[in-house]
Formats: sequence, structure tokens, C-alpha cells
Amino acid sequence: MSEYPWSDAAATGIGSHPGEDHHEALRVVFGELPALPYLPELPGRGVGADTVGRSASLLVELPVEVQPSGWRFADRPGRDARRGRDHLIRDLDGLEESAQGYAGPLKIQVCGPWTLAGSIELRYGDKALADEGAVRDLVASLAEGIAEHVADVRRRVPGASAIVLQIDEPGLPGVLAGSVPTASGFGRLPAVEPHVVVERLSTVLSAADVFPIVHCCAPGVPYGVLRQAGARGVSLDASLLRRRDEDAIGETVEAGIALFLGVVPGVDTRLPDVGVVAKPALELWRRLGFPPATLAGQVVLTPACGLAGASPRYVRDALARCRESAVVLRDDPEER
Repeated sequence: MSEYPWSDAAATGIGSHPGEDHHEALRVVFGELPALPYLPELPGRGVGADTVGRSASLLVELPVEVQPSGWRFADRPGRDARRGRDHLIRDLDGLEESAQGYAGPLKIQVCGPWTLAGSIELRYGDKALADEGAVRDLVASLAEGIAEHVADVRRRVPGASAIVLQIDEPGLPGVLAGSVPTASGFGRLPAVEPHVVVERLSTVLSAADVFPIVHCCAPGVPYGVLRQAGARGVSLDASLLRRRDEDAIGETVEAGIALFLGVVPGVDTRLPDVGVVAKPALELWRRLGFPPATLAGQVVLTPACGLAGASPRYVRDALARCRESAVVLRDDPEER
């Protein structure tokens, strides 16, 4: 039996879709990605549907609101937080309807604690990232909210054999490098020590009985930090891979951690054929020297990042191309 909850030659998406029709987005996801469908996000709907606002709506006893500078912690829940929660509830209602009769793994996405801490401002001051106590409170609140969210998804989709929880951390490399701007924009917040990042991220990744993966589409993915924090999968943009990263990637693969490789652009373009799309995964596996038989199980193909900036037609085509190309990872004759 595979150690991963999906079948061999699986493909999935990152999360975001264009437009405002969530039912249509769900139809596309379940139609094109039967091996690992996900709950799509539609940030184009406005306040509360964006990545930060949507995930902030999960926070327990940490209300937020929108100010001209962005999201900020508030004294009490208000209209902005309710919008985010209302969007999520409607999306879950749609998921419950679309997933009737479905049996298999299901992926959901939540913005990670470090990206949230670098995005949400304190009530009277800088970003939460600047305050160690605020980060600690945010992590505890998010972990509790994720546990409740996962339980709700399980109740609504009883056929889900496993929940793959994707924690979105595009801001994590900046947190570690000390390049996150202050609220004023005139300075940079100090780098956070790796062991602190590991401890806080681990709390969130272990908040529920899920298969946790971390998505980071920025350069400088901190593979070692993610392994230590307990990630069982790493999602990244294959176009950003560099040869100097391959030792760290090899250690990650050797540890049994899955790779979610982004192999098609997130915006409209002419899609190459399946052999070209699958090539980055095939060549990486060959260079690293891992057994060909493990490739289709340990590697999942995805778009490079979210699809919110793409056209609806391109979204369908891109997801279909990922699904078709994933079969090449299993059946490539050169790998046999």
C-alpha cells in the first residue's frame, strides 16, 4: 500500500481560480482532477476571499478587519471578518454538494502562520511578525481554527479517505532572510531563527489528523526547515529549481516527503504537450538517482502557482494537462 493518500500518477491544483462562480470552479476541479481534487478559492470576489482574509476567518478569538494598509487585528469581529467567514461557509456548502458520492483524498488550503504574521498588522503598531508574543498567539489560534475546519470538512465530505492540508507559505523565505518590510515600508523586520520557525510551523502542521504539505512558490524554499517542522509534502514552482537546490531536494525525497511540482504556468499561455510538461519531474528524478518506480507516487504535478489570473478556459486546460502529464511519470518508457 502506498505511503501517500493519493494514487500513482496524480495531479492537483494549488487553490485559486478566477471569477466568482464557486460551483463552476468545483465542477472543473472534480471533473479534471479525480485523483486529488481540492476546495478552490476565488479571491476575485473581494474582501475576505483573498488568501489572508480567508485564512484569518479561521482564527479563534483573534478578530481582524481591513484598513487602508491591509488586514489588521481588531478589538471585536466586524463586517470584514464576517465576509471572509461567509465566503468560506458558502464554499463548503458547495463542496458538500459537489462531493456527494466522492471517495478518495481531498485537499484544502490555508495560509500559513508565518505568511499571516508578515501580512497582518497589530492593532497599534507594526506587523504581527515583529512581536514574538503576537506570533505565538496567532499560531495557537490558527492551529485551533484549522482543527475545527478539518473536522467540518470531514463531516461534509464523509467519503474523503484523507485530508491533504496545504499550508501556503510564500512569505517564509523572506521571514528567514529578514527581508519582510515593516508596516511603514521603510525598514525590514529582523530574520526569525530557523528553530523558532520550525517550532511554530510544526504546531500548525500537527493541528489535525491530516497529510500536511507546505506550498512555497517563492525562490529559496527552505527544504530543511519544512522537513524538521513535519511537512510530508513540499509544493513548489519547478521553473525556480536550481542545481544548487538539488542536494536539499534529494534529502527531502530520501526522507519520503512528496514533491508537488508546478509544471504549467499560472496565467494564460500556449500549453506544451504532455512530454514537455512532465520533463522537469522526469529529469529531476534521473539526476537525483531515485528508482523510477517511485516517481509517480511521490511526485504530484500541479500548476506553478494559483490560477486566479488565468481565464476560465485556461484553468480547465491547465488542470487537464497536469492530469494527462502525470500519467507520463508512471508510463514513461525511458524510465523502464
